[in-house]
Amino acid sequence: MPSSPKFFYPRQPWLSYNQRSSFLICCILIGITGFSFGLVAILRPSSGYKCRNAEPRSVSVVWERSSSSGRVGVGNRIGSDGGQERHKVMAFVGIQTGFGSAGRRRSLRKTWMPSDHEGLQRLEEATGLAFRFVIGRCSDRSKMRELREEVAEFDDFVLLDIEEEYSRLPYKTLAFFKAAYGLFDSDFYVKADDDIYLRPDRLSLLLAKERSHPQTYLGCMKKGPVFTDPKLKWYEPLSSLLGKEYFLHAYGPIYALSADVVVSLVALKNDSFRMFSNEDVTIGSWMLAMNVNHEDSRLLCEPQCTPSSVAVWDIPKCSGLCNPEKRLLELHEKEMCSKSPTLASDE
Repeated sequence: MPSSPKFFYPRQPWLSYNQRSSFLICCILIGITGFSFGLVAILRPSSGYKCRNAEPRSVSVVWERSSSSGRVGVGNRIGSDGGQERHKVMAFVGIQTGFGSAGRRRSLRKTWMPSDHEGLQRLEEATGLAFRFVIGRCSDRSKMRELREEVAEFDDFVLLDIEEEYSRLPYKTLAFFKAAYGLFDSDFYVKADDDIYLRPDRLSLLLAKERSHPQTYLGCMKKGPVFTDPKLKWYEPLSSLLGKEYFLHAYGPIYALSADVVVSLVALKNDSFRMFSNEDVTIGSWMLAMNVNHEDSRLLCEPQCTPSSVAVWDIPKCSGLCNPEKRLLELHEKEMCSKSPTLASDE
């Protein structure tokens, strides 16, 4: 059966020549107008309005994944241009906190840690110490929303790009030291928990002491049997050789590393050293691999306020203060804790 003939009709142009010309002219005029408004907005002097948080303190820290050096970059600096200039202080104190610790942070801001920018600035100028809360991220949107609200209100955080889990505290600690080094040019970097009562002026005095060893691991040192943790079996030949059966490391609630030590940590890839279940054991084991000086100071682990105490917590009952939200407030009411004069110590 012969196929039916096919007919082809010429397509009519969508717009006539005159219409297309008019359309192009209109587009050009719109573009010129938009460019003019944008140029005026850029060149126009500001009206003098300034945000209350003109110099934000909270930052988000992200890893430069393409870099093999392990250095950190600062991303999403809230309200600023994201610059990476390191702030110079004698020491940076990172107060490790979590998503379930909002009550602890409230208590801390009512005691030794100021809750406002001016107070933090005065404390930094008086002691040479900068303080920030340090926290990771989580997948719970409501918790992240609450954290963003707290950051907006107090602006005293370092936000790490790492999952906030108790089982991953060693990873968070390493991330903290890398971030701290990227943000602050300090002689010491201090890891502190959010459940201890701290005396900043005395901590400053302790850190300012002259030291002959450039690589210092400062803390309240404890000696625990190495073989209570089967993961530490690698230490057995060394302990037998040295005639020692104890693994020396600082208690976890607070310890400090000198800048030379932190530089070595920054250079590490995250999988270079072995991670143990406890972050204080993990850091202590790494210190064995470095030529560091273990400086033991009992002033960092006193069970009650004394004329020379630096950090107070309920040792050995709790790793920190028992019921910290309440105890922080109770200790701060004691004159010996909050108002006693700073005393020099040879310890």
